[in-house]
Amino acid sequence: MKELLKRLATEEDGQGMAEYGLILALIAVACIAALVVLGGRIKNKFEEVSNNLQ
Repeated sequence: MKELLKRLATEEDGQGMAEYGLILALIAVACIAALVVLGGRIKNKFEEVSNNLQ
């Protein structure tokens, strides 16, 4: 039991996964922020294209 606890304390595999999760969360926040900032412009462009197609 003591060996198992020692091994779990020194393992770093989970730490790497947590870092990847944080990076993924940061990318998601950046994408959401970009969509919020550019959302109106993107909507207007799609409406303009739609109107030109009709």
